[in-house]
Amino acid sequence: MAQRFFTALFLGLALCWPARAEEVLRVLAWPGYAEPELVNAFEALHHVRVQLSFVSSDESLRQKVQANQGGDFDVIAANTVEIKNLVTKKLLRPLTLSRIPLVANQLPRFRETQRIPGITRGDEVYAVPYTYAEMGLIYDRKQSTRVRTSLAVMWDPIYKDKVLAFDDGNHNFSLASLSIGGKPFQIDDGRFEKVAERLIALRRNALAFYTSPEESVELFGDHKVAVLFANYGRQQLKLLQDAGADVGYVIPVEGALAWLDCWSIAQGAQNPLLAHHWINFMLGRGASDALVQRQGLSSTMSVGAGGHGSDRIHWLETVEDGTRRSELWARIVSGDRPERF
Repeated sequence: MAQRFFTALFLGLALCWPARAEEVLRVLAWPGYAEPELVNAFEALHHVRVQLSFVSSDESLRQKVQANQGGDFDVIAANTVEIKNLVTKKLLRPLTLSRIPLVANQLPRFRETQRIPGITRGDEVYAVPYTYAEMGLIYDRKQSTRVRTSLAVMWDPIYKDKVLAFDDGNHNFSLASLSIGGKPFQIDDGRFEKVAERLIALRRNALAFYTSPEESVELFGDHKVAVLFANYGRQQLKLLQDAGADVGYVIPVEGALAWLDCWSIAQGAQNPLLAHHWINFMLGRGASDALVQRQGLSSTMSVGAGGHGSDRIHWLETVEDGTRRSELWARIVSGDRPERF
């Protein structure tokens, strides 16, 4: 009798006792950075659940991370400029590189962290390089009798309503400045109005401004687009080729903006050790191969295609006034009249 009583009591307590909460890793990344099977493999390896969120622009990333002082995510994928800004705002925590042993397999130029602007502060390292690409021009071979190698093609009236551009104020101001012979990241007050007018002209010539690689592919096919500014670089080229498009890819004569995206850990990470495990996992062969073979991107673990050593590459830098650019871009893309600027 006593034995049955204690057995029943134990079972009752077991049913009432709250189950151990499932551990969750919150990841903020760009499309294509974490394939479903990679996420599944990480979950199985560490017996956790990955909560994956995506961003479509640097501005979107900035807003998401700053919304709760970095407390909504554990791991963040961002370019070096954004990393620098987040470090300054104390929204990232320093990494313990000994917990990320696969950094030893990266290409030498990505292991030299002190030589990569934005990812260190003093002796502390805040990010590990993951992937990189230049933002070239993609063109429809069937609509171009010759290869168009200048950014000016985006403003060419021959291609009115056949141009796709990216919906991002920072990048578009840099592009417009480059297209008229100016500096991409530091636009003087005296030239700002001229650059804004250039973007108004782009808005009038473009079909649309896309926010994701997949959207750009859909618009390209549905509307017979002739020219596409490839914010995602060769990733978009591969997506279009996989969709059957007859397209080419060029680096503009004015130069191409280029980004280096890294993994970092948010200041409000709930499990920093698990976050380190994620970064190390994403440096593994499976993730690196997926970047190259499926996304058309470059991996920091192996030499890939691209013009990253070219003197026509403009690696992203901090701009003169990102808030001003964003606010003006929002007005431009909404159709605000130029005389109101």
